[in-house]
Amino acid sequence: MEPFHLKRDKHGRIRLEPPSRGIKLLRDPLYTKGTAFSAEERVAFGLEGLLPHAVNSLEQQRQRVYDNITRKSDPLERYIGLEALQDRNEHLFYALLTHHIEEFLPIVYTPTVGYACQQYSRIFRRARGLWITPEHRGRIEHVLWDAPFDCVRLIVVTDNERILGLGDQGAGGMGIPIGKLALYTAAAGIPPWETLPISLDVGTDNEELLEDELYLGWRFPRLRGQQYDDLVDEFVTAVKRCFPRALLQWEDFKKGNAFRLLDRYRRTLPSFNDDIQGTAAVAVAGMLSGVRATGVPLSEQRVVVLGAGAAGVGIARLIRETLKRDGVPEDALVGRMASLDSQGLLVDDRELDEPYKRDFAWPAALAEARGLGPGRPRDLAAVVRALRPTVLFGMSGLPGAFTEEIVREMASHVERPLILPMSNPTSKCEATPQQILDWTDGRALVATGSPFEPVQHGGRTIRVGQGNNAFVFPGIGLGVLVAEAGEVGDALFAAAADCLAAQVSEDDLREGSLYPSIGDLRRITAGIAAAVVRAARDSNVGRAIPDDRIEDQVRAAMWEPVYAPMDASPG
Repeated sequence: MEPFHLKRDKHGRIRLEPPSRGIKLLRDPLYTKGTAFSAEERVAFGLEGLLPHAVNSLEQQRQRVYDNITRKSDPLERYIGLEALQDRNEHLFYALLTHHIEEFLPIVYTPTVGYACQQYSRIFRRARGLWITPEHRGRIEHVLWDAPFDCVRLIVVTDNERILGLGDQGAGGMGIPIGKLALYTAAAGIPPWETLPISLDVGTDNEELLEDELYLGWRFPRLRGQQYDDLVDEFVTAVKRCFPRALLQWEDFKKGNAFRLLDRYRRTLPSFNDDIQGTAAVAVAGMLSGVRATGVPLSEQRVVVLGAGAAGVGIARLIRETLKRDGVPEDALVGRMASLDSQGLLVDDRELDEPYKRDFAWPAALAEARGLGPGRPRDLAAVVRALRPTVLFGMSGLPGAFTEEIVREMASHVERPLILPMSNPTSKCEATPQQILDWTDGRALVATGSPFEPVQHGGRTIRVGQGNNAFVFPGIGLGVLVAEAGEVGDALFAAAADCLAAQVSEDDLREGSLYPSIGDLRRITAGIAAAVVRAARDSNVGRAIPDDRIEDQVRAAMWEPVYAPMDASPG
């Protein structure tokens, strides 16, 4: 069903026709206004006596719920409070989240959402979205038709196996799609009735969950192999049939499945993987900002990426394309970039089972020439000594991986090193900003994946930019929907990275931040969406919208969380 029934009255004013009356209307999270129902609306819709006398504005309601939620000191309790608000009044929830996005982003998204996923079965209040299990094989299309709305344009789906840096969380991984879609609505204005979170609950190998009597998921070992592939294939086919205009975002899949599913279905339906592509766009934007701050040309950068999972390889892919676009010759690219996994530098004399790693393996001859031949150390410290990188990314999930020795070695060869420990949540960060700045005498440019407080060093207050995927994925989604793009290619993420970097002000850079303020997220998202629409058009995968109409169409597509007048009388 379409959730909102709008019409124009005889004066040309937009009016909302709710589908119910009385207590049912009052408890409908998409239609209720709570104490904001006017006196006339209370009479018209059978609400007299069901509310206190006073009529509040949305702003008054927002202040009341803000005071109530911020009264809680525990982040998980704040998460539960926000979740309860979303369940009872979606307009008020999004008005609050949009107005206080910088304060509540770490609650509805990383890092608090990770802990919420771990505690999911114990804090569960009300179902949201769809769970698909192996018991639904042969009937997944029917399950999708049970979705609350049939106008879905945006789906975020996870199989729960790699939730942030926390691993297999089983059914609890549903917190991630819910959180992502809340940000799509708050930042990009995607109407909540056009979004659908989905968990492919194919079991879990987390023994602690399987032994928990309160665990809510499909209580079996995780489905693997052909049976898993068949279930995902049926799911994708069902999405195309039920929601033919929908964009699908793959979220928190294990790296092997992440790459395989992305490559298999990216041309079947508009889809992307935020862990691979969104993270890459955010990381490259940080690097581009750093290039502005240091004045060292992009073509002269030398990059090391610690971590060769979905995020690390995604970053390496987009960096390679960015350097190529800037004119770095193909034969020079390999020596400008180094990727490491848990066994050290990727080199083609090693056995590399994962095919996505092979693209970034150094030839054995290059490793030998750099003093990294067989039998020699190929760990991060050795690679930093050999390559003398200007940029160091951390996507390893290994706290403390950027040691004092490594950071000082890098800083001994580079005046202003770019060091970005991007692993989430905070507990997985490769080094803290304070450590990095202390070890480099304040010369490093630092950004992180999780939020950190400003750092004091040498009498300066340095703002730590957060390379948060929320800067990119809402704009990608909105741009794809406005463009009606048939494919979400790499050009769209390159455009998003360029646009995000361009929105970092000189004041941001002077304060030490490689990213803009998250408080400007809605404006940033609109800019990225416009850039994505242009890139989709120029790549021949989206509508041919003239430049002078793109921004207007983007703005027109962004829903605002405000109450519409209701009218029970004939138009």
